[in-house]
Amino acid sequence: MATLLYTHPDCVAHDTSPGHPERSARLTSVLKALDAPSFAALVRREAPRADLAAIARVHDAAYVREILDAVPEREYVALDADTIMSPRSGEAALRAAGALVAAVDAVLKGEARNAFCAVRPPGHHATFDRAMGFCLYNNIAIGALHALDAHGLARVAVVDFDVHHGNGTQDVAERDPRLFFASTHQYPAYPGTGLASETGQGNIVNVPLEPGTGSAEFRSAFASTVIPALVAFRPELVFISAGFDAHRADPLASLALTEDDFAWATREILDVAREQCAGRVVSTLEGGYDLDALAASAAAHVRELMKG
Repeated sequence: MATLLYTHPDCVAHDTSPGHPERSARLTSVLKALDAPSFAALVRREAPRADLAAIARVHDAAYVREILDAVPEREYVALDADTIMSPRSGEAALRAAGALVAAVDAVLKGEARNAFCAVRPPGHHATFDRAMGFCLYNNIAIGALHALDAHGLARVAVVDFDVHHGNGTQDVAERDPRLFFASTHQYPAYPGTGLASETGQGNIVNVPLEPGTGSAEFRSAFASTVIPALVAFRPELVFISAGFDAHRADPLASLALTEDDFAWATREILDVAREQCAGRVVSTLEGGYDLDALAASAAAHVRELMKG
């Protein structure tokens, strides 16, 4: 079965101001890498706008409107020191969330075994009523709750290997035991959450990694902690918050992984998905700020998805 690729030009048009690390070139570098001949079999689809009701499963309804109402007519508006919007940001946020909803629909209907959403802004830091860490809406949580509420699944899982803890996704899982959340991340680092003691209702697994952690330590922790907990949860659909800023070349953090490590982690997750839920996986782009490392890592990740 094919792997789907969801993206939209509005996600490139989301301008975060000159010099901002979460810039349009991140997505264009990923899409350029995925235009290589080896990715010709990807089934490419335009990300639709998310319905506001789907977003409101995760976020306060007033907040959902506040984000769209805050979009400036020109130049920029800062929601906090890190999170910037420009005139096309509202459309980008709707398309990013919509990509996850559409990917869930397609994978659960059997149109593809898995999907990758090449979108921005990223999402895993956005909480119930707060934009932060470059994130406006929590795309992956929106997809997860769509799978649970619209499709009637009983258990879905999110595995997050972004270098920063997905505090927004954890915020959702803390209130919903149907959602399993596992995260490997640098600690201490932004946003300051993600201690191993944060376990929610028994459905959260945090694996904090010290600055400088490399491949061997990462793989050991992932294989011994994340994978067994994921298996025990018995998910009916698996999501991946695919951040690639744990790469050793990334300028915003201090882990020392390579694209081979992301490919390995992807294979480990896919192995569980094949055993538990017919290989059904939906992945989305989160962080990654060195353009070459990001492009190579995303390509390695999607290559594994295409192998199924």
